[in-house]
Amino acid sequence: MTNAQDQDLILDIDGQVATITLNRPHRRNALTFEMYEEIRQICMRAGKSGDLKDIKALIFMGGGDKAFAAGTDISRFKDFTSTQDAIDYETRVDSVMEEIETCAVPTIAALNGFVTGGGAAIAGACTVRIGAEDIKVGVPIARTLGNCLAISNLRRFIALVGEPRVTYMLVTANLIDAAEAHSAGFISELLPDRDAVIARARALGEEIATFAPLSIQASREGIRRLRVASPLPDDSDLIKLCYESADFKEGMTAFFEKRQPDWRGE
Repeated sequence: MTNAQDQDLILDIDGQVATITLNRPHRRNALTFEMYEEIRQICMRAGKSGDLKDIKALIFMGGGDKAFAAGTDISRFKDFTSTQDAIDYETRVDSVMEEIETCAVPTIAALNGFVTGGGAAIAGACTVRIGAEDIKVGVPIARTLGNCLAISNLRRFIALVGEPRVTYMLVTANLIDAAEAHSAGFISELLPDRDAVIARARALGEEIATFAPLSIQASREGIRRLRVASPLPDDSDLIKLCYESADFKEGMTAFFEKRQPDWRGE
C-alpha cells in the first residue's frame, strides 16, 4: 500500500516490512502535529491490527536528500497562549515517542541530513539507528527558538549518548557529525549516502522479520524497563520558564524574519 506522494507522511507496506516517510522535503521534513499523530497511530497498529498486523519491522526515513527531520514545524507554536499549551505539546510528543518505543515490532531509523529536534527524538526512540555520512544530529534550541526539552526526552538522549555529550550539545547548540554520532552510539552503522542507508534499512528489516519475534520483543521491553525504572521528576516549571518567556516569542519571530534572535533572558 502506498499513500499519495503529496501527503506529509507516506506509509508503504512491502511484504513484512513497512516504511514511514516523513514527506515535507521543502521544510526539511519538519513535523506537524498531524504527522506526530499519524506516527502514533501506525505504531499502535504495527504487528497487531488491520493492514499492519503481519508487519515484522517498521522503517522511518525522511523525504528528499536534505534531512531526516528538522524537528517540529515552528509555525505550530504561534498558537500557544498558555503554559498548558506547551505542557500539552510536550505530553503529546512524549506519547508518540512511547508508542515508537513500545511498538510491537522493531523500528529502524534510516537517517540522512539533518536529524534535529523532534526528528532526533523520533530517531532516539527507534530500536536501531543507521545513518549516512552527511547526518548532523542535535537539538540547537538555545540558538534557534529558546524553548526546552521535556525531561522524558532528556532521559532518552542521555541513555543513548551520555550526560556529558547531551549537556555539551544543548549548551553549545552544536550538531554532532556522522563520525561522532557513530562513536557515541547514536547510530550503529555508518554508510556512504542516503541510498545506501535506505537499502541497508530494508535489508535489516527483512532480516529481523526472520527472527524470533517474542525474543526480540522481550529484549526490547526489558531494555526499556531498565531505562524507565526510576520515575521522572516534574518539569512543568521548566516548560513554563521557557515557553512563556519573551525570549521564546522572540525566537519564533526571529525564525520567520530570518534573523538572529535578540535574547534577553526574560
